[in-house]
Amino acid sequence: MSIESAAIHLAENLREKEYVEIYGHHDADGIAAASIMVHALIREDIQVRLRILPGICPSDISSGNATVLCDFGSGFSDLSDDVMVIDHHIPQFEGEFHVNPRLEGIDGDNELSASGAAYTVAQHIGDNRDLAGLALLGMIGDHQEIKGPNQDIVNEGIANSFISPGEGIPLFGRDLKEQLYTALGPMLHGIAGEEETVESLISSYTVRNETDIGHLLSDVILKIAPYHNADSMFSLWGDTWHLERGAVKDAHSMAGIVDGCGKSGKGILGAALCLRSYAYLDEAWETARAYRLRVIEAARNAHPLKDNPLIYEITDADAISGVADAISYDGLLNHPVAVMAPQDDFYSVSARCPQGAEKDLAAILSNLAGECGGSGGGHYSRGGAKIPREKVACFTSGFLEAFV
Repeated sequence: MSIESAAIHLAENLREKEYVEIYGHHDADGIAAASIMVHALIREDIQVRLRILPGICPSDISSGNATVLCDFGSGFSDLSDDVMVIDHHIPQFEGEFHVNPRLEGIDGDNELSASGAAYTVAQHIGDNRDLAGLALLGMIGDHQEIKGPNQDIVNEGIANSFISPGEGIPLFGRDLKEQLYTALGPMLHGIAGEEETVESLISSYTVRNETDIGHLLSDVILKIAPYHNADSMFSLWGDTWHLERGAVKDAHSMAGIVDGCGKSGKGILGAALCLRSYAYLDEAWETARAYRLRVIEAARNAHPLKDNPLIYEITDADAISGVADAISYDGLLNHPVAVMAPQDDFYSVSARCPQGAEKDLAAILSNLAGECGGSGGGHYSRGGAKIPREKVACFTSGFLEAFV
């Protein structure tokens, strides 16, 4: 079955419902995917209830109601057969209604996100081409490439004037100062989180309220060069995207806001923006800004475990994903890395494989976490796990053994 056939099958099932419960993962991709489904169903006069969660287990799902899981669910083999899953993680779910690029040989890490899969379903529910910008948020949030099916969606958005391409600084922020001060992709060493440094940099290249962006970025690159790889430095200038129907027009800023709200426990706030509500826009901006500064502070204070140079520990469990990105993608590491933090009676773990250090993290984390009494999974080069506190040594030693 092609992904189009799977999308048609799931869409036809949804169109028969009067009420649907939608669960979305709490990052940009999951919130965007869930919001696409809310838009599509409401337009068909189908009632919906939306929930945004950091994770899900089968017992969380309300019995007796039509349920769609967005950006999670594929990893479970014990979901009820009538649950509908729209995801791009490695699949274990064998239910009838499952839209996942990996099932069709499409690269779910780089070429189709959960929001892209949701967009494909939405097109078979009704005319939802105006939601292409939401699919783009998931691509940006999950660091995917604009190629393959992702490129098709973006092209359709451009052709219908819902997305406009451009060039610029592809960073979150309402102005240049905020872009540099809260930079996480990459996290600019010695600049991000340093307000006086950022102000001084901008002032040095500003005359009569006009900033020389070219010379400013050259100076930024010189300052961060000892601490960053070439990819992260080149990424400071590149493709930008204008969202004609977005509550925030810049796609990178919108993705950052939605992701920051979700990771801060305010996923519904991010979803409200995706549903084109402007009522809480200022609160959403400030929530995302505060989250990004938390990640920057946590990354500064991250320290390798004494006997395990591949694992860093922080105290803020909500920041582990952002810190893992900062350490692995923006620095000079050539080996996998995990970031962990205590949370209730377990440790949360987020792991990454930098380019050139490819390992199947999803399989490794799933097997290792299972051996240590926890759970894990994810993508080929990005993954996560939860480990009982008393089994942390089991996990850290196993992670070191897997990669050294």
